[in-house]
Amino acid sequence: MIWRRWLGPTVRRLLGAIAVFWAVASFTFCIQALLPGDRAELILNVAAGTFTQPTAAELAKVNAKYGFDAPLVVQYLRYLGGLVQGDLGASYQSHRPVLHIIAEQVPPTIGLTLSALLLGWIIAIVLTVPTAGRHDPLSRAVASFQVAAAVAPPYWIGSILRVVLAVKLRLVPVEGGSGLSGVALPALALAIPLSGFIGQVIREEFARVLDQPFVISARMRGMSDLGVRLLHVLRHAVLPGITLSGWALGALFSGAAVIETVFARPGLGGLLVAATSARDVPLVTGIIVASAGMYIIANLLVDIAYPIIDPRIKAS
Repeated sequence: MIWRRWLGPTVRRLLGAIAVFWAVASFTFCIQALLPGDRAELILNVAAGTFTQPTAAELAKVNAKYGFDAPLVVQYLRYLGGLVQGDLGASYQSHRPVLHIIAEQVPPTIGLTLSALLLGWIIAIVLTVPTAGRHDPLSRAVASFQVAAAVAPPYWIGSILRVVLAVKLRLVPVEGGSGLSGVALPALALAIPLSGFIGQVIREEFARVLDQPFVISARMRGMSDLGVRLLHVLRHAVLPGITLSGWALGALFSGAAVIETVFARPGLGGLLVAATSARDVPLVTGIIVASAGMYIIANLLVDIAYPIIDPRIKAS
């Protein structure tokens, strides 16, 4: 049955995603456990805001509270057990659950990421559909732009956009801002490099699909060139780009953290910078684990959806 053929590969992909998440979680545990210095001393210094030498009694109290006095294997198993229950530990600085802190800051980052992904696809399609498979100067110029955009750092693009659109033209806020105007500039800064990557992938596939027999048949039936490109070629040419979107979500999520800092937006970017400056190890590693989890989920959903989008592809 069809559902059985789909279910088997889905379960394998799910198990693979769990294995990758376990590896990331184990790595973050090693970061916390193997960092130089005494963790109990670090917690006390972060809480006090000064670097002093705590007494043995103070260190023993913190070690007992956080379980640092248990064998490393026991600490590791407790850490994994906490992750299963959604427990990422407590912040050294605010003493609040890390999961709650991340949950407060993650919606703006997710909104920025999804906006950039959608905008990147729109730019890629608008530039690629009318020019792919052609050899005129305009097509070569668009292809060159996509190559340049793909290698341009988002923060550099963001700085240029801020000077031109915010400072010179005053179309959007320089930093911060709420609503569509506040997210437009940082989303565009992330979307332009992504559109370059997606555009190049679509362009290559577009040129290949244009030579397929069903395209020639559509032209012989009198369909216009733009109609052929939109109705017949595009849905086949975007498939490699859809696969790329799983990677793109992870890249955009990490890039959003940088862009949020550049544009002084709320989100995980500012939270990560503040946590790093304060040496808040549980919060830093919690953000890493949460980011990895969202990246893994995005790739898993793309892998599952790919055979559904194109039934010609057999799940394996």
